[in-house]
Amino acid sequence: MSDTLALASQFGAVRRFILETDGLKGVTRKSRPVGMDRLENVAEHSWQVALLALTLRDEAPRPVDIDTVIRMLLIHDVPEVEVGDVNVYDTAGIAAREAGEIRAASRLFGLLPGAQGETLLALWHEMEAGTTAEARYAKAVDRLMPILLNLAQAGRSWRENGVKLSQVLTLNRQRIAPVFPVLWAELEAELINAARAGWLSEA
Repeated sequence: MSDTLALASQFGAVRRFILETDGLKGVTRKSRPVGMDRLENVAEHSWQVALLALTLRDEAPRPVDIDTVIRMLLIHDVPEVEVGDVNVYDTAGIAAREAGEIRAASRLFGLLPGAQGETLLALWHEMEAGTTAEARYAKAVDRLMPILLNLAQAGRSWRENGVKLSQVLTLNRQRIAPVFPVLWAELEAELINAARAGWLSEA
């Protein structure tokens, strides 16, 4: 195959993959953009959480490869094109879709040319496993973004979904505190005050 044909073939594969991910613009999450009535979509979340990761890197006490983190965050929700989004506090729902996410990740990243698809799939699995410093950072920022949106909107999606303070503290403390200990201490105080204000159920 000539170099020109090889490049055309690779572009065709990338084009197919990118058009598949366009579906993320139609997959809604439970959070709402600040000042808007509609739900945010997954594509918006992926962009914003990557931007948050970039701008928070000086807050983490341990250095990370921020480029790797950003790549993780840009691809981490790609399988939701097929399996959709589940409320993070719906533990049964999350467990039920795990196998589907793995299958979707394999198929979607498999659309890309050879090594590129394999590299992104391995990166996706790395974030899912959460065992590297970069994966832990990415997971922490991913959990931080919905908190910031809720605190900016009087706990709107928390109230709409009946989320409890204990759920928010338990799930997010284990993800955020080890990566951003100072930031988490501030947020925990804000969350307790949010519950007192009725933005979260204290039950």
